Amino acid sequence: MLRNELRDEGILVLTIDRPERKNALSVAMRQELERICAEVDGDDAVRVVVLTAVDPLFTAGVDIKEVGERAASGEAAPPTDPGAALRAVRKPVLCAVNGACVTGGLELALSCDLILASERATFVDTHARLGALPRWGLSALLPQRVGGAKAKELTLTGAFVDAAEALRIGLVNHVWPHDELLPRTLAMAAQVAATDPRAVLASLELYDRGAGRSLEEALAFEAEAALTYQVDAADFASRRGDVTGGGRRGPA
Repeated sequence: MLRNELRDEGILVLTIDRPERKNALSVAMRQELERICAEVDGDDAVRVVVLTAVDPLFTAGVDIKEVGERAASGEAAPPTDPGAALRAVRKPVLCAVNGACVTGGLELALSCDLILASERATFVDTHARLGALPRWGLSALLPQRVGGAKAKELTLTGAFVDAAEALRIGLVNHVWPHDELLPRTLAMAAQVAATDPRAVLASLELYDRGAGRSLEEALAFEAEAALTYQVDAADFASRRGDVTGGGRRGPA
């Protein structure tokens, strides 16, 4: 199942909870994730989304057993793309990877804005090993994170990457002790939730729009956005003390 809980400060926690099947994602779970993602931006109570899972795995990816059962019965699985659903969320999405993050699970993590990992986390792409191709964005997203050559290596070898290596190659933003993963992720989510939501959305849009573009194009996008973005002067003044050390004058 996929549990969802709206916590304090507008943090929506989505938890993959199917340990008896290695947290494999059934069709119903993927559809539920898509439904929730489609509603997040329209829900003013939600400021940040955190995607995680119950121990000991993050997720084994698609439920292969279900795929086989549907194929044997001649029943076609409805098309789903939870990666695209996560990427379509304009609000910040943080992924807390608590254990093995396998193939489709890796695509989900890559579809989030930040990836935070437990020291027990491992990452692997087994598409080629299984004779399959990615469908939820891995071929575009993994090279953005780790570079083209490393992405090819991970896909061609199907080798597991531990948390320390994932941090070294830029696949994850942080690695924390296992018991501290969720508390630290929630603390970071609270930091994000405390920022100006309009500026957060606009900033994420700039990063996403400029991804893969030339420097000139990315700078042009920023200049265009700056011309139309209206700063709330009163709100800016009230927040400025928080970011300059209790109201001490700092650089503009």
